Amino acid sequence: MRQLEDLKLENLTLAVDAAGVARLTLARPAKRNALDAATIEELIEVFTLIPRSGVRAVVLAAEGAHFCAGLDLVEHHREDRAPAAFMHLCLRWHEAFNKMEYGGVPIIAALKGAVVGGGLELASAAHIRVADASTYFALPEGSRGLFTGGGATIRVANLVGKARMIDMMLTGRIYKGPEAVAVGLCQYLVEGSSEAKALSLAEAIAANTPLSNFAICSGISHMQNMSGLDAAYAEAVLAGVVNTQPAARARLEAFADGTAARVRPE
Repeated sequence: MRQLEDLKLENLTLAVDAAGVARLTLARPAKRNALDAATIEELIEVFTLIPRSGVRAVVLAAEGAHFCAGLDLVEHHREDRAPAAFMHLCLRWHEAFNKMEYGGVPIIAALKGAVVGGGLELASAAHIRVADASTYFALPEGSRGLFTGGGATIRVANLVGKARMIDMMLTGRIYKGPEAVAVGLCQYLVEGSSEAKALSLAEAIAANTPLSNFAICSGISHMQNMSGLDAAYAEAVLAGVVNTQPAARARLEAFADGTAARVRPE
């Protein structure tokens, strides 16, 4: 079986620390980290292996001033793809982002600069999004004669609602700052480094039991695709497995004897 260290990555860099926190970085800063076909294939490779690698959390970051400017439009124009060819490219985007969302390993996206078009689709496949003061979100497909193909109609619409997404696509509306948090495009907004905050979150999350993290990061997404009755059944089954895991026994004992940290506001 291939291992993470066997991967030959050109458009991404990957490092895993001793705590099992992986730092995966988009490495095409000259292109504002736009996603070409090769980068999508590398994302598929990485997130195929991540769930079986011992990685406990992932920080998804980017080189340069921008997180991701979306589809590499220069490549798209140069390739002059037929409809069927572009459809299959979109399916590869879905393959990559589904592996991220449903893989069961928490992904924290450290955002900055442009999070635009396909870059927003990529960010929305992460489980937590941290923005800094430079971050802005947009779906400019309407003005470019395009339509989203990497899951925005599923994930971005789920974050902000159908009406807001349609508005973003039709008008090119840009969200940033507190407004971006308010509409659900990110959960955290920091004055300093979004990557530092993302790493702090990843380290805390990596201390959870892996099975709990798997259930949270995979089960909830699956249940959102089910009927209410089926989701209730699946939730009960998953709770039966997770809530009796041996790895949680010491944590439950600490709660029972009063030595566990209490949940209190700061």
